[in-house]
Amino acid sequence: MNVGKRPWPLVVIASLYLLVGVIGFVAHFPELWARHPDAVAIELTELTGAISGVGLLMRQQWARWLALAWILFHVGLSLFHPIGELAVHAAFCAMIVWALFCAETSTWFRGPAAPAA
Repeated sequence: MNVGKRPWPLVVIASLYLLVGVIGFVAHFPELWARHPDAVAIELTELTGAISGVGLLMRQQWARWLALAWILFHVGLSLFHPIGELAVHAAFCAMIVWALFCAETSTWFRGPAAPAA
């Protein structure tokens, strides 16, 4: 494997985290202005997803763990929702764990990190 080339599973997951984070942040922003009681927590959660997506693309090891924590948090929240939602989040969690920790991705993360800006 070319250590300089991002593995496709990582690109897919990072892109999804960026999309979900940014779209979720924008979609929930009116709730922040309306002073919804959970709005700040929701916006921080969406921002965390976007930040982990950027970190993954920049080859930052911490971003793997942040991305994992983010999806595990959603699985935990799903425990209080219908079983179908839990199943979907659990399935996504399994795919994300594989993508973040498969051999190809792990090898890429052992390469040189992008310089911190």
